[in-house]
This record gives sequence, structure tokens and C-alpha cells, in this order.
Amino acid sequence: MGTAKRQPWVVGVSGASGTPYAASVIRGLLAAGEAVDLVVSRAARLTILDETGISFRDAHWRTDLGAWLAVDESGLEDVRYWPPGDFAAGPSSGSYPAKGMLVVPATTGAVAGIALGLSKDLLQRVASVTLKERRPLVVCVRETPLNGVTLKHLVELDAQGAVVLPASPGFYAGGSTVRELVDFVAGRVLDAVGVPHSLYLRWEGELGAAARRSDTGGAATAEGE
Repeated sequence: MGTAKRQPWVVGVSGASGTPYAASVIRGLLAAGEAVDLVVSRAARLTILDETGISFRDAHWRTDLGAWLAVDESGLEDVRYWPPGDFAAGPSSGSYPAKGMLVVPATTGAVAGIALGLSKDLLQRVASVTLKERRPLVVCVRETPLNGVTLKHLVELDAQGAVVLPASPGFYAGGSTVRELVDFVAGRVLDAVGVPHSLYLRWEGELGAAARRSDTGGAATAEGE
């Protein structure tokens, strides 16, 4: 794919607990044939290490990303990584042809920085650019309980056009494992920007249908699409 025609989704991973959500979103984007630009905050590296035991290093990002996603490096050809302190990165400019941005998971600090336009690191800068260019921005906040200040910031993000999507797994889809519940949230993130996937079983108006379908095969995972 030529550089001029490449139009990626930017995935920003902040330091909140919930890095499996980010991994599932990235796998879902790649399975759908989408290009991905990745920004992993400094705090997120510590969270990835804590939750998975995997180090995420600038110099070895492709190898580390493959280990984190549990995919072969050959499947990461259309992923581009930008260090969190690189304010000269492509997505920091509105002229960069990104489709939009998904912040998964989002800390309350990232929520505040984006809502206030602080741009203290590349993740926040790209989110601000996404808003000013009127591109889709999904903020998957992962924190509980939420105080009044954060709630005001989330309302402000909604007013600016962002989709505020709490990391709240739904059980109506028949999910019974951690992976299925993680994939449900990731699927809702992809739904918000119109990326097709089969990460969870959709509601079809029939009580108990999801559980019965799970017993007979269930939804395909991102790797199996």
C-alpha cells in the first residue's frame, strides 16, 4: 500500500488498567484490513508490563507488539508506531490523513488533558487534532468511581463531538470468559466508528439466544475472521 493512500486509525493507549481492551481493538482493526498508527504513553508501558509481563520498547516495538497481541510480526506490516514524546509525528498535524482516533483505555488524566486541550504528550495532541479536524474520537474511559470533575470533563468531550464509551462489558451477548467480555467492549469501540467485526454476539431480540449460540460455536474471534 502506498504511503499517499494509507489512511490509518490512530490508537492511543494511556496508562489506565485495561490494556487487554487496547489489544483487542488493535486486533479487530487489523482483522478488518484497517491501517493502525499506535501511540503508547509512558505510563501505559508500565501498565502493559504489569498486566502482561511484556515490555514495550521503542527500539523493539514491533516484536513487543506482536508478543502483546499474540500475533506474528508479519501481520503487523500496516502498523506504524509513534513514540509518546514525538510531537513531530505525523498524526500531530491535521494534514496527516488519519481516519480518527480511539483512546483505549483512557485514564482520567488523559480525559482531562484532551477535554482541556493541554496536549502534554503525543496522545493528547493527536486527540486535540482529531477534535479540531472533526474526525471521529472515541474515549474509552476505564476508571471507577468517577468524581464530579471527571464527569464534567466527559460532558465537555461529548460536547466537542467525541464518543465517550466507558469500558463496561455487557452480559447480554452471552460472554462467560474474561476474553469474551474484553472483546465485547472492544467491539463496541469499533461499532462507534463503523469498523466491521465479529467480536461479540449481537442482540437480535430473542431472550437467551446469545447463550444458545455460544453453546453451538459463538462469535468468531478477531484472529479467526
